[in-house]
Amino acid sequence: MKKLLLLVFVAIMTTAFGQEKMKLVAGSLGVLKDQTEVNVEVKFENVLFMKENITETQYLENRKKQVLDNPKRGEEAWKQWIEEWGKYKKEYYVDYFAKGLNKTYKNISFKKDAVAKYTLRLETNWIFPGWHAGITAMTAEISGKIKLVETDNPSVVLAEVELNKFDKFVQNKEFVMEYGRIASAYDSAGRYLGREIKKSLK
Repeated sequence: MKKLLLLVFVAIMTTAFGQEKMKLVAGSLGVLKDQTEVNVEVKFENVLFMKENITETQYLENRKKQVLDNPKRGEEAWKQWIEEWGKYKKEYYVDYFAKGLNKTYKNISFKKDAVAKYTLRLETNWIFPGWHAGITAMTAEISGKIKLVETDNPSVVLAEVELNKFDKFVQNKEFVMEYGRIASAYDSAGRYLGREIKKSLK
């Protein structure tokens, strides 16, 4: 079963290969040269969801109905789901983004709430949470911008990276859940951005 699931993901990634999912559109990441620590933020405000571009409120109403209509789940399952959703939004997504950055570029420590000259701020504007159906699954996709800004003066943007339905696969223990798949996308975005930083600082 695990081999079959892996093949499904390989097929998904092969289809996506060659499309520009992450692109530097302004400035340079080279300004991070000689930095030892960088602050990391994830903005999750006014995000649209699904191919229909529905609001977060609409998305959550739909999820609630799906969970409550499932005889195997119900009210208690929904309570647990919405609590986790809140935790991931407020705490875990930025942790996963930082984790991905630190995974692929180790010369700088990327941390949330760091006292640092620069901040990498991921501004999310669209999400497709993917799906999981046992032996088959689809990764989450995120669109938005990653801005390298001065921490004390965020209006000064030194570099801007565009995410276009970014969907590179990274496994985690909560991948069967929507918030887990979205966390995976943030982790992966961090990994790919870390590689770009590494190239820029050679």
